[in-house]
Amino acid sequence: MKQLDERLRQYYEQLSPQEQRIADFIFDHFDDLIGYNSAELARLSGVSKATVSRLFKRLGYEKYKDMRDELRTLRQSGMPLTDNRDAVQGNTLLARHYKQEMANLTQWVNSIDPQHFSEIVAALAAARRIFIIGMRNAWPVALHLRQQLLQARAQVQILPQPGQTLSEELVDIGADDLVVVVAFRRRPRIIKPLLQQLQQQAVPVLLLCEPQAQAILPLARWPLCTPLDSVSAFDSYSAAMSLVNLLANALLHEGLAQGRQRIHAIAALYQQLDELEQR
Repeated sequence: MKQLDERLRQYYEQLSPQEQRIADFIFDHFDDLIGYNSAELARLSGVSKATVSRLFKRLGYEKYKDMRDELRTLRQSGMPLTDNRDAVQGNTLLARHYKQEMANLTQWVNSIDPQHFSEIVAALAAARRIFIIGMRNAWPVALHLRQQLLQARAQVQILPQPGQTLSEELVDIGADDLVVVVAFRRRPRIIKPLLQQLQQQAVPVLLLCEPQAQAILPLARWPLCTPLDSVSAFDSYSAAMSLVNLLANALLHEGLAQGRQRIHAIAALYQQLDELEQR
């Protein structure tokens, strides 16, 4: 039987706008959902209690309580931590962490369409300039992506600059540029209007986000989704960092001769400026 998040993704496009508001709230607060009754979910989503009831019946639940019981059973199905000395065996926290990380990696790798990915790499190589936008918890991923792409090509910038706004930068971005928007859950509200504005300006957009971000996926030319699932309260970004590594390596191999020259030139500057400790 499919779990709640899988059912929501399956039926998302068929849902009414009000039902999609509930789905978006659930995707953003999935770990807290078990603590809300139907009236609280309706209030937090900004819809009526009747709309909540209709949605869960559409998803195959006789009543809202059945969904909460299902989540409670799933949460309680794990065994207590044991003193297993083999780090990745048994049901220790470390073992469950490892298994979840591997599951995340497998999920996003299997979801990539080769033709789709080739188009992305070609666009990264051909763009006049690349702008990478990441805020809040997406900022470290965006910063790392910029650092890696900059090894292989010039004109890679990160936005917004600390303490600055975006509008001054967006006004000059055009169709021959490429914008990478890194936007994981608990996104700032500006992300959706930002994507809509870039779409109006005919700017090609690569979106890196989690699979549950259904509301913003259609606003990007190339969406790439990486799971953030973890065994505890905090999201895991290892799959996102792995995707960054793949993109950077693929770009380097797209123009290997020029990329190698650039890397050698950067290495020479490291030595000339004595910036890095020698191995």
